[in-house]
Amino acid sequence: MSAVTKASSALKSVDYEVFGRVYVLTLIVPFCYFSHQYTEEEAKKLGLVGWVKNTSQGTVTGQVQGPEDKVNEMKSWLSKVGSPSSRIDRTSFSNEKEIPKLDFTGFTTRY
Repeated sequence: MSAVTKASSALKSVDYEVFGRVYVLTLIVPFCYFSHQYTEEEAKKLGLVGWVKNTSQGTVTGQVQGPEDKVNEMKSWLSKVGSPSSRIDRTSFSNEKEIPKLDFTGFTTRY
């Protein structure tokens, strides 16, 4: 197996927390109220597994796992795109590591 093939098939896991705001009409509401559903949709579209959860501090946190290239796409989406009408102030990533197998079978919203 070539180094390129091996690198593209590596599985990664990363924890994340997204800080920001969502604008609804003229109201500014905590980021978490709408963002978790879009995060779940994007992860599923990319074929990733893991979870997302709204926090009491108004952020969105979770874990994403899958092929390294898809995890990197999700990291970019979490940092730059997010849900419609949102403003992402910053995204924090932690515990990024290569994993031998996926810990989840799908992507879910936790409450």
